[in-house]
Amino acid sequence: MSYLDYKSEQTPTGLKKILYLNWPLVFLLTAISCTGFLMLYSVAGGRVEVWAQPQMYRFAVGMVAMIGLAFVPIWFWRSISVVAYLICVLLLVAVDFIGYVGMGAQRWLDLGPIKLQPSEITKIALVLMLAAYYDWLPLEKVSRPLWVLIPVVLILLPTGLVLEQPDLGTGLMLIMGGGIVMLIAGVSLWYFGAVIAIVAGLVFGVLHTRGTEWQPLHDYQYRRIDTFLDPGADPLGAGYNIMQAQIALGSGGWSGRGFMQGTQSRLNFLPEKHTDFIFTTLAEEFGFVGAMSLLVLYALVLGFCTYSALTNRDRFASLMTFGISGTFFLYFLVNMGMVMGLMPVVGAPLPMVSYGGTQLMILLMAFGMVQSAHVHRPR
Repeated sequence: MSYLDYKSEQTPTGLKKILYLNWPLVFLLTAISCTGFLMLYSVAGGRVEVWAQPQMYRFAVGMVAMIGLAFVPIWFWRSISVVAYLICVLLLVAVDFIGYVGMGAQRWLDLGPIKLQPSEITKIALVLMLAAYYDWLPLEKVSRPLWVLIPVVLILLPTGLVLEQPDLGTGLMLIMGGGIVMLIAGVSLWYFGAVIAIVAGLVFGVLHTRGTEWQPLHDYQYRRIDTFLDPGADPLGAGYNIMQAQIALGSGGWSGRGFMQGTQSRLNFLPEKHTDFIFTTLAEEFGFVGAMSLLVLYALVLGFCTYSALTNRDRFASLMTFGISGTFFLYFLVNMGMVMGLMPVVGAPLPMVSYGGTQLMILLMAFGMVQSAHVHRPR
């Protein structure tokens, strides 16, 4: 839909935009974030100023940004998609030269007051770029080989830069997030079947080149695979994190040990208890009931986003909403799978619960774009 098409539609103005907001989505995101504040307060030993208070400030700023972005017409996001993608690629290149090194990886740009992780922004910029591409591309060309190759290149370019940092988890999320948009856009399932076969072959090759001069992964990434396959082989070394996480998950039982009564987090057995492994603290203190309650909140967010996308007659807005909600799904899928031992440990935060400014702000701004698509959908 072109800019003139947007102008010709009857779009809400003024206070009507507030009424047209997807308010259930606002409530659900607030409920998830409040769960995060509660858990950050718990893992800090009852001190709000350590992690919970800074996270509250970031959430307040992010929520204001989300509402503000909801008022921006949807054609604006369509028009800046290419520029946003190119800027993110340049930022990823800049990380290779002047990036800040932390925890053995070079993933951040030091901007003084904040440390920006461009790969987080790239997840959303890639969704915008692919949604704009398939909005422009006629439907009859979607599955033709040449027109399938272009989005593949758009996905692999930032993915390669992210893998250089190295950040395997984010690289995989970029590939899967881009794949979700391609799937929703109508690309033939035969291509996805071919990709699965190629990936299976690559996995076989990666495992069998270990220890050679041309091994594609770093040694620590191979150790993560070993830990995933058999965490008990080195319970005090490489398998320590996942073993302690599984102890916390199992000890919570049905209803949990009680708020701030989790021994794994209180006695500092859990690694990264305020970031990557915060879900295990929730499960230990509130048990199966608490863990499933959070999962239900996540599922409801996906449900409202899916309904908004399906009922939106604008192709770009619909694909963008699907892409952002799909990226959100990958966040908690990878994190929960990781701490449960169902996936290798790749360092993925639990969305809107784990401590961290970049991922919280980026997600809220992304949901602001989802709100923009909902508010300005053709009526």
